[in-house]
Amino acid sequence: MNKSYVLDACALIALVKEERGAEIVADLYEEARTSNASLLINIVNLVEVYYGFRRERGSDYADAILQSVEDSIVEIVGISRAVVRATGRIKSEYKHISLADSIALAEASVRGGVLVTSDHHELDAIDNAGEVEFLWIR
Repeated sequence: MNKSYVLDACALIALVKEERGAEIVADLYEEARTSNASLLINIVNLVEVYYGFRRERGSDYADAILQSVEDSIVEIVGISRAVVRATGRIKSEYKHISLADSIALAEASVRGGVLVTSDHHELDAIDNAGEVEFLWIR
């Protein structure tokens, strides 16, 4: 069975910045390369990564990070109608969760995948509800 791992922006940022939890994300890259697991990120969550690095380090650095993701094993996915509906439900039920985190959650939910994140402050309530499987990187 194909296991899908959905990267939240913070997971990819941790990998790039070599923060705590980066090794977990690096292991997922290896798993995706060597097995039938898939590793993906929604384009909206990739925008979060891009603008964060652009603000911190400039456009050349942000462009290089974007290119490295595009060239990697990570599949960049758009927003399907199913994700639109799931995002709307999640965002309306959990008002404190950001739109981008709602999209990552919806992507994992629709795909029956695992959300890879460190955003406990926003997502613990969802984890406690058992709606989506999480892989906490820290």
